Amino acid sequence: MLADGTRLRLMWLLVGGEHDVTALVEALGVARPAVSQHLGKLRLAGLVVVRRDGRRALYSARGGHVRRLVTEVMQAASHRVAGIPDHD
Repeated sequence: MLADGTRLRLMWLLVGGEHDVTALVEALGVARPAVSQHLGKLRLAGLVVVRRDGRRALYSARGGHVRRLVTEVMQAASHRVAGIPDHD
């Protein structure tokens, strides 16, 4: 699921807190239908949860394990790009 760049970017935003689809579209610069499709896949995989607030659907990363996983993936990628050695 995280091999797709758009889904990884979505997850990185959702690690930081709740967002609705409109905010995610604006942050990513991706078409609304594409964002909705990616969110659906992430929900089916159990990586994202949705909470209703009136008519709005607010998405977030599911729990601490998922947030830590995404954070580790992003830190590993950052180290790789910067040429920083892996941690033991």
